[in-house]
Amino acid sequence: MSHKIAVFGAGGKMGTRVSNNLVKTSHTVWYVENSPAGQERVVAAGRELSDAQAAIASAEIVVLAVPDLALGPVTADLVPQLRPGTIVLTLDPAAAYAGLLTTRDDVIQAVAHPCHPSVFLERTSKEEWADTFGGIAAPQDAIAAIESDDPAKKEIVEETVRAIYAPVLDVHWVTVKQLAQLEPTLVETVACMIGALLNEALDEAVHTMGVPEAAARSILYGHTQVALANGLRGDNPFSDACLIAMDYGRESIIKDDWKKIFRDDELDKNLARMLHLDHTER
Repeated sequence: MSHKIAVFGAGGKMGTRVSNNLVKTSHTVWYVENSPAGQERVVAAGRELSDAQAAIASAEIVVLAVPDLALGPVTADLVPQLRPGTIVLTLDPAAAYAGLLTTRDDVIQAVAHPCHPSVFLERTSKEEWADTFGGIAAPQDAIAAIESDDPAKKEIVEETVRAIYAPVLDVHWVTVKQLAQLEPTLVETVACMIGALLNEALDEAVHTMGVPEAAARSILYGHTQVALANGLRGDNPFSDACLIAMDYGRESIIKDDWKKIFRDDELDKNLARMLHLDHTER
């Protein structure tokens, strides 16, 4: 089914990504961008810039592809102008969960975030292998939340999510709070941090210990795949010696109380830091 979609921030990083996908669909789309540089990118991509007022006058769903720090002032200006029943879709849960968005009882709030192509995805082409972020060639899942019990509104959100993050395999529905527990806590606080830690360890092995870089990268990249396959899927058991080394690594690197990051108060503190707030209130 075709929908009427307005993309705000259409010339930004995520705005460009979602617009590149929407232009391939049968949806009616308005591309709104305020910054001169962003406007140039929209035009350079061959898309027509839209007036904000014209876009919100007809749009069923407004996609806010703007940075988290801008969502507060953007929604403060935009939401009072929306028609009743309009859906406001943000692409990250941080500001929504922190209560920074301007809301109305007759405007529906939704959030959707891409899962990115799984490390276990069966890729069959060079294009899929090259698409590590998703939204181009490699299929990915998406996580979505909506504050409405109307199945028609949920359908609009899902079809929009499938369009902007295409190709999409599954859309998983959660609450806004659950989405915040996944992003940032599970994937940024834990997974992305570990990815950066692996790079720091690689740098230490190469530049401090003097291991040839090609050798260090080869063994790290291969063992990272084995570690993920064994640790997350149980493909093969770790050896007894490896388990001992893993225990040493946990004792040396991981704090005993690390699981506190999943507590509500710790999530609040994390989001406050991310959003540059003194505190988070809801």
